[in-house]
Amino acid sequence: MKQFKTVFSFEFKGYLKNKVFVGVTLFLVAVIAIVMFFPRITSGKTEDPGVGEAPVMLICVLPDPPDSVVTEAQADGAETLFGAEFAEYSVTRATSEEELKNLVGSGEAECGFVLHGFSSFEYYVKDLSMYDQNGMRAENVIREFSYVSALLNAGVSPENAGALVGSEIKGETVALGKDQSQNFFYTYIMIFALYMVILMYGQMVATSVASEKSSRAMELLVTSVDPVSMMFGKVLSACLAGLSQLVLIFGTAAVCYNFNSEYWQDNFIIGSIFNIPGGLLVYMFVFFILGFLIYAFMYGAMGSTVSKLEDINTAVMPVTMMFIIAFFVVMYSLTSSNPDNMILTVCSFIPFTSPMAMFTRIAMSEVPPAQIALSIFILAASVAGVGFVSARIYRVGVLMYGTRVRLPALLKNLFKG
Repeated sequence: MKQFKTVFSFEFKGYLKNKVFVGVTLFLVAVIAIVMFFPRITSGKTEDPGVGEAPVMLICVLPDPPDSVVTEAQADGAETLFGAEFAEYSVTRATSEEELKNLVGSGEAECGFVLHGFSSFEYYVKDLSMYDQNGMRAENVIREFSYVSALLNAGVSPENAGALVGSEIKGETVALGKDQSQNFFYTYIMIFALYMVILMYGQMVATSVASEKSSRAMELLVTSVDPVSMMFGKVLSACLAGLSQLVLIFGTAAVCYNFNSEYWQDNFIIGSIFNIPGGLLVYMFVFFILGFLIYAFMYGAMGSTVSKLEDINTAVMPVTMMFIIAFFVVMYSLTSSNPDNMILTVCSFIPFTSPMAMFTRIAMSEVPPAQIALSIFILAASVAGVGFVSARIYRVGVLMYGTRVRLPALLKNLFKG
């Protein structure tokens, strides 16, 4: 245990003193903080984000067909309907289509609608946002007006026609299991974060082992320190460094979001990301740690089989490819219509895919507690087994110099001494 503590402390302090590690962490924290404060900064408001002058929306009603006449009542009705639908705008009428286009083009009005009777329209806006839904909303307004006109022509009184069309229909969707649209975004982020951290820190563990092997002092180190302590110290220190980095980054995001939550209240994606249930957060932590460890041990073992740093990418390629395949299988299932399919169910019990697969199933569907417990048990046992085997490979591999260690020679010396 003393040897493990020494190795762990030395390796972890190395990460904290690494200028690249510290610089990247601080950079990401700063970027996250800027992003979370961006709506507050761009709004130009310091207190109540709801206070401010409403943007102008213009409407211009033209006769359809052109030789007909638009009555004042029709123009007033259009203005009233658009004002009710677009309450966030100051809706007013333009005298002509040319005036409307000039005012929108100059920025005096944010947008405008030219209505050809109530059968078609043109929507004018200076810069069209990819999130602009005004055209779709206008279709609903015009459709409502058409219904009212049809009812009036059929002899229905204006009061009854308005009541029929304006009657409120209340609907509620109740998910008896999981709301996949609510859970998708933070599930995606967790899977992607695990993917990036494993690839980055796994490569760092492999590089660290290969670098030490290039020093002949490693012979003395390996013979005096238990290889299990060496391997576990290296991997667990990398795990703690990676976890600390993520906690700092996402912790900063959470704090900044809470400070600016009123500016994000209309953003469904951001809101769902920062409203993760506590139980799911615990599962995220468990599968993240175990998933990182099992791959980091394999990366460390592969790093000990090379004698030159330039051979690391070739050595770790099988581990990397296995992880990338697992990632794409999970991402395919996550974006499919049925995330809890047979492939993902099988993968949730395979230790090399279960960290991502089982977490996805827990977040996106109802999983029996017995299956969750079995998956965690298999994964934890596999982490311990892979860790001890990796320690044996590490002890044999770092003492074999020259060309890259071949599998037959490795297996021949693996369980000696």
